[in-house]
Amino acid sequence: MIRERAYPVEPWHVRETRLDLDVLAQSESVFALSNGHIGLRANLDEGEPHGLPGTYLNSFYELRPLPYAEAGYGFPESGQTIVNVTNGKPIRLLVDDEPFDVRYGDLVSHERVLDMQSGTLEREVEWCSPAGRSVRVRSTRLVSFTQRAIAAISYEVEPVNGPARVILQSELVANEQLPPTKRDPRVAALLESPLVSEEHLTQDLGGLLIHSTKTSKLRMAAAMEHVVETEGRHMVKTEGNPDWLRTTVACMLEPGQKLRIIKFVAYGWSSRRSVPALRDQVGAALASARLTGWDGLVKAQREYMDAFWDHSDVRVEGDPEVQQAVRFALFHVLQAGARAEMRPIASKGLTGPGYDGHTFWDSETFVLPVLTYTQPDAAKDVLRWRHATLDLAKERAETLGLHGAAFPWRTIRGHECSAYWPAGTAAFHIAADIADAARRYVVATGDEDFERDYGFDLLIETARLWRSLGHHDRHGRFHIDGVTGPDEYTAVVDDNIYTNLMAQLNLYAAADVALKYPDKARAAGVDDEEIAGWRDAGAAVHLPYDHELGVHQQSEGFTRLQEWDFEGTPQENYPLLLNYPYFDLYRKQVVKQADLVLAMLWRGDAFSDEEKQRNFAYYEARTVRDSSLSACTQAVLAAETGHLELAHDYLGEAALMDLHDLHNNAREGLHVASLGGSWISLVMGLGGMRDHGGQLTFNPRLPERITRMEFALLWRGLRLRVDVRSDEVTYSLRNGTGEKSITLMHHGELVTVSADKPVTMGIPERTDVGPEPHQPAGRAPARRASSL
Repeated sequence: MIRERAYPVEPWHVRETRLDLDVLAQSESVFALSNGHIGLRANLDEGEPHGLPGTYLNSFYELRPLPYAEAGYGFPESGQTIVNVTNGKPIRLLVDDEPFDVRYGDLVSHERVLDMQSGTLEREVEWCSPAGRSVRVRSTRLVSFTQRAIAAISYEVEPVNGPARVILQSELVANEQLPPTKRDPRVAALLESPLVSEEHLTQDLGGLLIHSTKTSKLRMAAAMEHVVETEGRHMVKTEGNPDWLRTTVACMLEPGQKLRIIKFVAYGWSSRRSVPALRDQVGAALASARLTGWDGLVKAQREYMDAFWDHSDVRVEGDPEVQQAVRFALFHVLQAGARAEMRPIASKGLTGPGYDGHTFWDSETFVLPVLTYTQPDAAKDVLRWRHATLDLAKERAETLGLHGAAFPWRTIRGHECSAYWPAGTAAFHIAADIADAARRYVVATGDEDFERDYGFDLLIETARLWRSLGHHDRHGRFHIDGVTGPDEYTAVVDDNIYTNLMAQLNLYAAADVALKYPDKARAAGVDDEEIAGWRDAGAAVHLPYDHELGVHQQSEGFTRLQEWDFEGTPQENYPLLLNYPYFDLYRKQVVKQADLVLAMLWRGDAFSDEEKQRNFAYYEARTVRDSSLSACTQAVLAAETGHLELAHDYLGEAALMDLHDLHNNAREGLHVASLGGSWISLVMGLGGMRDHGGQLTFNPRLPERITRMEFALLWRGLRLRVDVRSDEVTYSLRNGTGEKSITLMHHGELVTVSADKPVTMGIPERTDVGPEPHQPAGRAPARRASSL
């Protein structure tokens, strides 16, 4: 992998020390701020130049037609695309009538800092205008975790080399012009002027814009208000039109004097509320922000982040680059889900428009595990959102001639938005991914209220899907045919092992929950015969196996397919999906991302240690990692099979996916699942954490260069801290009394940990490690040892 971009390595900051316009769009993603409800790309304060403008509200979308060369029954008729909503970031600066634009004059210095402890983005610039007038600008931006509807900016300017006439123009802008998109399925569709004005209002220190979308009929409001602080003589004026508001502050400044404005921006949207209701909603949010004040917002943000890091931080000694990257990852995972509150977590979070702002299965598989063990309320909210779309999933299943619930492959609101059915409709495994996320949440938290009110329905309706989708053959084996697993280079296959094993767990969990809540089961029409049918199907699930090679088959017949010519594939032809027809990919042994290897992570209880060794080696040689979802999974299985240095290499790739723009597409937004995967790589990979069957287990081992790793997770209300060193590990509880304890498994030995009794255990030496696996030509991960 080529290292495209790097930032100075610091434990708690991501720092940009110079402005590189060639990678401006990538930095706009890296420095983006969000709280799960509002998302602000890190466009420069002055608005231009920009790589890709972006301000987003979670689940605020527009409908667009999905064209087909040849339509078919059951194909989705329309797609959903996230909308770039009214932009409240711009604060334009003019110095003696010369606009501050980094492309003109002399940019003496420029620095931006993402402070992951304070939850803010800070910028300091010194600029000399073409006329020779120098100014220093300092700004701080935040999206509040404690006041969900509020973003705020502190902007300060002072003259450096003489008196200056300073003009600040603070704006709300709707229907910004966007740059053209590329022909890449990962890139969003272009929506031109998607917002229709319904109301605009100006006041002395701010104003309001209300718009709705043309087709989806969603309504949003954005309002701004300012506080002006200066010693100099100044005036303030606000003006505007339906798509634009501008508050202008004009001031004369002498050297040593400063002009500072505090800009509060409030957002709200609804599919049901009226114009007056939204007007009042954002007005109330602004009043709350003004009452709290800038200093109060900053203080509350820091306190929120302190609490988060106190129970979620992962400390890594020996690889400072990974230390920075995993904190960056956790920060953005928090930003994606903290205040989503009954909304989805998109594959790009709210950092960019990639994949049209859709959520996929990777939210439940790679992001929710992190939140379940660190921020369980955020995980619960995403699952409650899935439950809210259950009726749509049941309608989709009926359209497809199935029972139960067929959740969409990609969506914003809950409707299927994939126009390519082999990778979309056929990827039924998303049903089991959602069911497993609900099951895992209940096991980890003990939240029986959620299990009864939400988890029950999710498990029952997904189990019904599997029972109608699969069938028994004449030998009694249960098959699920014509599906696409996680590997999108092998589509519409029979008995994908990942799908079958996750469906099996889904069927068993549904049977268990039906017996646990008999009244709800009766009300849902679940009888003893249906429960028995689920158990019978689960017990008879077919797992394809190649006895000659001694490995499981990713799907029936996979190991007899023609091998891909990796030696003859130029490196510039990756990712393969952009350079080869799917027809060629589908019929050969080439794996886009971990599939069977992913099954060995989440269903590791279904494989022996020897099977994991052989399977990992076989599929490692065929996996090209054209998906950002792959490296973290391969890191976990590399660690489990004893290849710790390889695990470290994959950990680095997962963690640095966006900081180094390894897939050359960070401009469209960050890879939130890969960010979550960096936590998975450390905690489940090097920490060896599993919870199969509700039993919390650890098998920690560290690679040579990582000398210590410390992490914490929530388990049934108790905060367990795990401190791993090269030869021993200490388990302790951060909360609870001496009467409360956790019983866990350490390298096969039961251990009980209580608040007043930490336990230190030795790490046994491993002697059963097989030969080092090999990757396809040119696709090995970058070595971490040589980079330190």
